[in-house]
Amino acid sequence: MALEIEDKFDVPEGFALPDLGGVPGCEGVSEPLSHRLTAVYFDTPDLRLAARGVTLRRRRGGDDEGWHLKLPKAKGARQEITRPLTRSAKVVPAELASLVLAYTRGAPLAPVAQLETRRGVTRLLGPSGAVLVEIADDRVKGTVLGDEPVVRRWREVEAELKEGERDLLKKVAKRLRKAGAAPADSASKLARVLGDRIAAPPPRTRPEPGSAGEVVVAYLRAHADALIAQDPHVRLGEEDAVHKARVACRRLRSALKAFKRIVAGTEHIQGDLQEELKWLGEVLGEARDLEVIRARFATRLDGLDPRFVTADARRRLGDDLLAREHDAYERIRRALSEDRYFALLDALDALAADPPLTATAAKNADKALPKIVDRNWRRVTDAYEAARRMEEGEERETAMHDVRKAAKRARYTAEAAGMSGAAERAKQVQEVLGRHQDGVVAQGVLLEEAGRARQAGEDTFTYGVLAGIESAEAARAQEEFPAVWSRLA
Repeated sequence: MALEIEDKFDVPEGFALPDLGGVPGCEGVSEPLSHRLTAVYFDTPDLRLAARGVTLRRRRGGDDEGWHLKLPKAKGARQEITRPLTRSAKVVPAELASLVLAYTRGAPLAPVAQLETRRGVTRLLGPSGAVLVEIADDRVKGTVLGDEPVVRRWREVEAELKEGERDLLKKVAKRLRKAGAAPADSASKLARVLGDRIAAPPPRTRPEPGSAGEVVVAYLRAHADALIAQDPHVRLGEEDAVHKARVACRRLRSALKAFKRIVAGTEHIQGDLQEELKWLGEVLGEARDLEVIRARFATRLDGLDPRFVTADARRRLGDDLLAREHDAYERIRRALSEDRYFALLDALDALAADPPLTATAAKNADKALPKIVDRNWRRVTDAYEAARRMEEGEERETAMHDVRKAAKRARYTAEAAGMSGAAERAKQVQEVLGRHQDGVVAQGVLLEEAGRARQAGEDTFTYGVLAGIESAEAARAQEEFPAVWSRLA
């Protein structure tokens, strides 16, 4: 997956590219090249991809012909996924079709538009001939496909960053504007040719400015968007994508619980929206937990005296766990292609558009939200007081895990309310108890793997060494906690 950073400009038919050879940071300009490009764009009948800022096309011609999937722009850049041309010009490759399921929700994909482009390419070069910025001067014929095709023609210029710095792209854009180019009205060629056929975003409820409802709804919308944005990255198995999607689920669920006096009735949305978010979090969690524990054991093994590490143990705690992780990813991909998941996304869309706000939502945020944050911190203190009254053992272990979960919810609640001090306090509780919980979980995995190794007749000494390290780590965190609590509480 590549990042696409570009500026687009509308230009009149008589526009002339300015001399770009003197742009500071540029060593030279290439001779112009020309291409003829034909691109067919695919979407659902109701243009769900275009409405979300996603483009999926099959392009012939030029030096990058193939299938191109461009995801919505984030932080000034678009992510582009490319695949080679396939024989079929009318069927989207299965992999690319799966990467847009969060947007199509299972609706079929078909050709919706065709763009024929005469492109002139000019490249700004660096000291070693590296392409820093590429300027594309396009004369476009766009056709909306259907029973009665509609044709539009226009000219535009794109300046795309290649190996240069963003500051260079800004300098190029300044020269183009001075020559008469204007920032493009449309985000893409497809948006320009489809025009008002693309449905406008549904109207969204606007809570009172400065109200508790405004803060909470903005938080819910941000994390609902984050969950959908991570979907294609999760399917590709990209680093940290499952973690980010899982955190979005947890934050949404936590907010719906904590702020039920502001956004009420979500237990009746899609059956129970909180339970559906819990389900998705659990689906994502299996692969994430395996990923974390595998990396943890790899670090532990690398730090041991090689004489204490058997080849069988390294294989089981490395390759075998990785194979289980891959299986978990396959289960994620299947779950993300089910109607249950699409219904959850529909429910989040509905919640973002028209959240069921209560009378409390209209109250001033600075007065209403701190009370909720304090109430959630009291849940942490109550849970810890209950745990302290218990004898050492499994029951107390479970109670301390409940303290950690309460601290996580308190942290997310404080973050949603913009109370950084309260969030940091809860985070420190969560992290110390998290170290303890990670050690306990690691010991459980080691016991399972050691059991399998024993049945296979393998040496289990390495597992015992690691279990000792994990036990000590968990005990250290447990011993540290009272002092941390005393300082924070």
